[in-house]
Amino acid sequence: MNSPIRRLAAVVTLLFASLFISVTYIQVVSAKELEEKPTNIRTLYKERSRERGNIMVGNKAVATSEPSDDLYQYLRKYNSAAMYAPITGFYSVVNGAFGLESAENDYLSGSSDELFIRNLGGLLTGEQAQGATIETTINAKAQKAAWDALGDQDGAAIALDPETGDILTMVSKPSYNPNNLATHDIDKAKASYKKLNADELEPLLNRTIRQLYAPGSTFKIITSAAALSNGWSADSTANLTGVARLDLPETTATLPNDDGLPCAGGTPTLRQALEKSCNTTYGQLGMDLGQETLSEQAAKFGFGQALTVPQTVVKSVFPSDLNKPQLAQSAIGQFSVRATPLQVAMLSAGVVNGGVVMRPNLVAKVTSADGKTVSEPSPEEFSEAVTPEVADSLKSMMVSVVTDGTGRPAQISGITVGGKTGTAQTAEGQNPDVWFTCFGEKDGKKIAVAVVVEDGGRLGSEAFGSTVAAPIAKAVMEAVLS
Repeated sequence: MNSPIRRLAAVVTLLFASLFISVTYIQVVSAKELEEKPTNIRTLYKERSRERGNIMVGNKAVATSEPSDDLYQYLRKYNSAAMYAPITGFYSVVNGAFGLESAENDYLSGSSDELFIRNLGGLLTGEQAQGATIETTINAKAQKAAWDALGDQDGAAIALDPETGDILTMVSKPSYNPNNLATHDIDKAKASYKKLNADELEPLLNRTIRQLYAPGSTFKIITSAAALSNGWSADSTANLTGVARLDLPETTATLPNDDGLPCAGGTPTLRQALEKSCNTTYGQLGMDLGQETLSEQAAKFGFGQALTVPQTVVKSVFPSDLNKPQLAQSAIGQFSVRATPLQVAMLSAGVVNGGVVMRPNLVAKVTSADGKTVSEPSPEEFSEAVTPEVADSLKSMMVSVVTDGTGRPAQISGITVGGKTGTAQTAEGQNPDVWFTCFGEKDGKKIAVAVVVEDGGRLGSEAFGSTVAAPIAKAVMEAVLS
């Protein structure tokens, strides 16, 4: 074979090898990535022509797929749409997926590897694969109670089973109707999303897990936990001040109590300081404990920790590099401390669960189209925030807040209730956000709740956690325990 033929053969061989490698890479290595590209219209048609699984609350389907006379074959429908929108999210031809529709898409669409064997028979017979059903942990009665009690106020309410971490309630207002986004009318779907996205009240925002607020005096639960873990007791007055106004070092600023009066004559016990929510006591206590101690205690309850429920939760924040005045403010939940309502609910849940915080979870079970269990998460410990002994003391103190302190409106006959109010200052000239977090316990059954109402709710500048947020939390507890 002469030289030109050899060179030509080498070039042809190289071209064939390149083609083989390219085809192999595309069909094997890159296949999944290419299939999942949002711009892959064939994948979109394939997924949307498949009957999507339901999302359930108890025995009620809050998200279903109904046959439609168009190329997508199935239309997503939402029941009690606005009330459950923060949970379900939406599944849209043009706007993609959101909420559980996104987080559990592989199961709902039937594309999960765990469903492959179950769907194999359908592939052999030519039947279209079906999505799996997601059973949530939501308590329908408690969800309705929170929705109704929050009314036309902006804010959030979330409840947990302290022993399992199951999310029993997830309400965020203002909300939206996901049916307007799921429509197959492309122009209407785009217009609806554009309008919602431009709304300054952010109805698409799930405030329970995606919005950070100043937690105000609810953070005093963490400061109390740190104190009880470092030598203080609930009923001692040692090294505690209750002055009406605390002079802050390194500045001319002062930290006052809300009512401008001393707490317990100026020498409160830690229990009394929590009952009356004494800013001066907790400001001094925060400076005495130090940043490292407070930061470590906050982290044990979940601050700064990554969470999925399975939607991603924004990390709560305890600031670093604080000077003394900033530390005093942070110890009462102000300055740059920020928390989600879920995080605040985890404080009460950890206290009533003996110091153990369970990992929050929204999915109870995943079942295939033939009714077989595909996945069933088990309760998982997130952290031991405090020892059982500290938890007992803190639980007793929080009960005192409800029986003798600022949390009296949350009292329920026949139910042990412990809680903490919070009034968080925000921007200058703006009404405070008001909080209540609590636990309820009856006959061994427990619930933990957190409620935040933005901008003072219907009471505006006259709002307090006790008057606005506590009654909402009470309604949720009664729905589960009464």
